[in-house]
Amino acid sequence: MTQTEIFEKKTEKQKKSIVKSGLVLSLMTFASRIMGLLREMTKASFLGTSMHADAFSTAFMIPNLFRRLFAENAISVAFIPTFKSYLEKDDSSENRNSTQEFLKATFTLVSFLTACVVVIGIIITPLLMPLFCKKPTDTTTADYAMQLQAWLLKKDEITILTRIMFPYLFVISIAAFFQGILNGCKIFAPSGFTPVLFNAIVIIATYVLAPFTENPARAMSIGVILGGCVQAFFQWPFVRKTGWKICFTSLKKTFSNPGTKKVISLVVPTIIGMAAYQLNDVVSTSLANRAGDGIASSLQYSLRLQELILGIFAVSIGTVILPDLSGLASSQKWEDFNKMLIQAIKIMTLISIPVTVYSLITGKELISLLYKSKSFDDDSVALTLGEFRFHIMGLLFIALNRIISPAFYAQGNTKLPTLAGIISFGANIVLALVFVRPFGGNGIALALTLASFVNTLFLFIFMKKLDSFKIRKVVFQTLGYILKMAVYSIIAAIPCYFVHSLLVKFFAENSRIVSYGIPVILTALLFAVIGIAELIITKDEIIHTIIQKVKSKKG
Repeated sequence: MTQTEIFEKKTEKQKKSIVKSGLVLSLMTFASRIMGLLREMTKASFLGTSMHADAFSTAFMIPNLFRRLFAENAISVAFIPTFKSYLEKDDSSENRNSTQEFLKATFTLVSFLTACVVVIGIIITPLLMPLFCKKPTDTTTADYAMQLQAWLLKKDEITILTRIMFPYLFVISIAAFFQGILNGCKIFAPSGFTPVLFNAIVIIATYVLAPFTENPARAMSIGVILGGCVQAFFQWPFVRKTGWKICFTSLKKTFSNPGTKKVISLVVPTIIGMAAYQLNDVVSTSLANRAGDGIASSLQYSLRLQELILGIFAVSIGTVILPDLSGLASSQKWEDFNKMLIQAIKIMTLISIPVTVYSLITGKELISLLYKSKSFDDDSVALTLGEFRFHIMGLLFIALNRIISPAFYAQGNTKLPTLAGIISFGANIVLALVFVRPFGGNGIALALTLASFVNTLFLFIFMKKLDSFKIRKVVFQTLGYILKMAVYSIIAAIPCYFVHSLLVKFFAENSRIVSYGIPVILTALLFAVIGIAELIITKDEIIHTIIQKVKSKKG
């Protein structure tokens, strides 16, 4: 066998490994979304859209903000590339020792900094409460005393829950560090499975501990800490199998280590862009809490349902397409690159527009089926439904962003999609401030949808800056296919709307699964049959390609 054949065989194995890893991660992501939805269903069952539900959503957001900003950002942007640069050097004992010292220093750095943030956070938590709880100021109203008491209860509950969950930042940062080591060693499955474990632990803890705590929100908060610990401990044996030792070193060695210096230099600039993204959550949660009780939690219920729908197809397609786009970009096959991009955009459009229209028809039944309980009553359903309708209208734009951004990354360009994201998040904050007063939670959901549209718009605008994109071809084919799928979906929706109304009336007064589940399933089947028939009759290129592949496999 020649050297060329050996190289080609090795390359082919690497490609298969990448695809296999991508599929595994996609399955893990989907499982995590399912478990995340079950966690939200548990929260809905115990807390509904009560003050305690808002308090939990707000309290969990605060340590989660620091986790995304520092732990995940530092590991993905700075630690993994630096760790890989050590691994790619020669296998001498000197290099192995320097790699080991780098891991010790990084582990010490992560532990020390997050411990400091946790301690400071627990101390200053009461000072943060004015951001999320607006004290009633009109002393002339008849119910001022009740408003003041409700404000004090909510403020105190958010403070307690935040202090319970702040240590989650420490354990999840350690878990992220372990994930960085495993991913650097090309081991992905254990880290991909940990979010599933986390959600399972939170659900179990809520059911087990709720009878013994003052309210279920505190049981759920304890579950968050336990889940974070499990995420770290579960990965520990896999890290040990890599042969690398995880232990502390002195702070002097930590901050003087060349590797940790490089990590710090890489991560600090990205914090600015990430801060703009994460500030969005803070502002939205603050506005939701000020808009009224139940809005902060109902927004989370709505977003979780949207994320599940999105995660079924967008994450998988985005994961699979990036390696292929990168390969075409590296070989400068721009004609094939643009064809693949357009095809991926059309697949996203083919799925997301019909799903959006279907969700607008059956939204009430979907929310009732998943969340409705004694704590999550008809008022909670109505509150969540209004926000879900605005959230789901942004599904197409979010899905397209998951496809178009990798097209920039494949060419080594991260600045333009990051800039589009920052503009989008700025737009979201401004629009949320404008819409929250007249529309409440619906206004916050509408702002997010419009901001997602802004993100998509600027990604298309920024395509002009790179000669590799056939901008006119991409834009015209995208707009044409969007219009086509919108027309098809509306045609399919008309009979489904009337049939759905009859089904809801017919199956009313039964159990929750029968009353809401059967209309949802039967409407989906009818909608799918009409939609597929439209695509086959008009010889749609995507469905035609799928049919041809099925026929060729059978042959």
